[in-house]
Amino acid sequence: MDSVSEPRAAPIDAIGEVGALFAGPEVDPSAVANLLDSLSHAQRVQAVRSLGRSEQRRLYAAVDEFRPLRLVDLVPPQVADFETVRHLGRNTLPAFTHFEKHFCRPPGVDGTEPDHLYGFNFQRLSGLTGPGYFLARSARDETEVEVDYNVLPPDHPVDWPAIQPNDRGLSRFVYGYMVDTLRRVSEHVSIGSAARRGRDMGSWFVLCRDA
Repeated sequence: MDSVSEPRAAPIDAIGEVGALFAGPEVDPSAVANLLDSLSHAQRVQAVRSLGRSEQRRLYAAVDEFRPLRLVDLVPPQVADFETVRHLGRNTLPAFTHFEKHFCRPPGVDGTEPDHLYGFNFQRLSGLTGPGYFLARSARDETEVEVDYNVLPPDHPVDWPAIQPNDRGLSRFVYGYMVDTLRRVSEHVSIGSAARRGRDMGSWFVLCRDA
């Protein structure tokens, strides 16, 4: 007798479902987190990369003090030192909105309670703008993470690009004097706001950690 296959679940419209959560006047951070946690990695990336400027601005405000974001949420403890963890993102710039932030934990740093991480940005114009290296550290009573482009890592994994300063050439206009603030949205997703010389730039970006 032929075996009976299990019924297949209906495909999820990730973009439609996450978009519906922004239809009302208020954004419920728990509803957003629960939906994103229920999706597959591919669906989650699709959902977060569908969020435009208005949605990202509202989400950043909604998750203020919602759940703490720790460095281990960006690079989990089981990841080896200098192993790359990709975070796929979308920003609110007018062009080249899709990008990635790559993080790693430096050798010798406690994997369960790291006090800093290294990272850089990857996008289509990296050859012109530079890799945008940064140091990530806990901020605001360890509920948020700062991504500081003013501090360059002293070393990097062998497969990462060469470290370049962020205050020279085209890098100065993209990464110079910047500090991003990251907040947690869900298990894999965070959202950030950019500031230059301590002034908010009115620019946001959302990230989804690679599964």
